[in-house]
Amino acid sequence: MVGGGGNYSVVAYKPRNPDDVRVKVSLSKEVVYVMEGDRPLLVAATTVGVPAKPTPRGHFHVTRKEAEKRSGSYGFWANGSDVRPGTSDHPLGGEYIGYPMPWWVEWEPEYGFHQGYVWPVPRSHGCLRLHPNVAPKFFALVRIGTPVDIAETQPEDATIGAHVPRPRDYLDPDPPPSFMVSQRVFAKPEGPLLQEQ
Repeated sequence: MVGGGGNYSVVAYKPRNPDDVRVKVSLSKEVVYVMEGDRPLLVAATTVGVPAKPTPRGHFHVTRKEAEKRSGSYGFWANGSDVRPGTSDHPLGGEYIGYPMPWWVEWEPEYGFHQGYVWPVPRSHGCLRLHPNVAPKFFALVRIGTPVDIAETQPEDATIGAHVPRPRDYLDPDPPPSFMVSQRVFAKPEGPLLQEQ
């Protein structure tokens, strides 16, 4: 899996009314809150954009979901068993295969939530990365049209966001390029994703 896996465990609860689900992101705390009114359905750490490529702030809506998305910009050039990191605009020979971004949930063109390493500091190109044990649950909770509010802070920061554990998957070694260009990177989780509360 992209971003490892590890034992970072976050519970996600089924909404009573999916129309009432809202996503809030605190950029300063690097936390994602999936809320149904005042009820937290999922609270998890995220990685936000670096200062040169910040995560957009504002009020958005989920516009697209894609479980097996790959980047159109960053990835690998594969020529037989020779697989080298690169960008789509600088051919290295062979076939371009984008970096995997499983469980893609887009809120703005070219920006979305997706599975990846969750660093304790800004590290993405503006997307919001979620741990492999969180991303499929988040994907299951939201739908096209779900509101997304991204701000420097959120009211929940002082309460349910005060002690959100952070994964350490960023310390894992990168998977081999041969794995990253394969379909195995899109392995589906086992068991139910959402719990009753």
